[in-house]
Amino acid sequence: MRRTAGLALTFLLAAAAPASGEALAPTGTLRAVYLAGNPAQAVRDRETGAIRGVAADLARELAKRLGVPVDIAPAASPQAVIDRVAGAAADIGFVAFAPSRTGTVEFSQTYMHVQQSFLVRAESPIRAIADIDRAGRKIAGSRNDSITLYMQRKFTQAAVVEIDPSPAEIRRLFAAGEIDAFGANRQRLTTLMGDIPGLRLLPGSLFGVPQTIVVGKGKADALAAVNRFLDEMRASGFIARAIEASGIVGLDVAPGGSWQPRVPD
Repeated sequence: MRRTAGLALTFLLAAAAPASGEALAPTGTLRAVYLAGNPAQAVRDRETGAIRGVAADLARELAKRLGVPVDIAPAASPQAVIDRVAGAAADIGFVAFAPSRTGTVEFSQTYMHVQQSFLVRAESPIRAIADIDRAGRKIAGSRNDSITLYMQRKFTQAAVVEIDPSPAEIRRLFAAGEIDAFGANRQRLTTLMGDIPGLRLLPGSLFGVPQTIVVGKGKADALAAVNRFLDEMRASGFIARAIEASGIVGLDVAPGGSWQPRVPD
């Protein structure tokens, strides 16, 4: 009986793979795009040029299961990721969910959360995240970044400033006293502290940004295949192992049942 059931399952998986391949990789190659400059997703190794990280691991494993090659490419901004998928220049995109980004693509369930915090000057009176949203303070975030969109919706006292997130610009703004804090994911902030002396990273997390995979609008079969894949990757421990292998701080596996991505209230 067990042998019969196992053969039946093998047959069903084999039958499902071509259908998933047609839905997810219609050109015969799985074309994946991720956000360049966000190490929580993926980074390009300076020595080898290889792209590595959680998003890259997931894209390669999905292509392996579909039986097709994979092409993994960076994009300059979250909107660029979405535009490439919406315009059929890519099959899947790795991007954080935000309400303002819906409309032209379909979002998968959440597979990972990325913790967000703030850098402040070493001598700043700001000691905790609870001190951030106060009258008279200017809090910076990258243009269209998840934490910036969150702060714009939720902060009621501090002024939210969108900036170019280059280390040189952040250093200038802090030195000139034009900002009191800069918000981003914890890995990005940790890296910035090495580039900009005199800054301090606040403990804790403002919220965990939900990481998702997007497919083209109305592609129900592709979306269902991605969600099944993410369920399997979570249950098998693949996502947890990919996070550990990435060496990136502030990443957590999203719990099962995260089928409706949302930013916490």
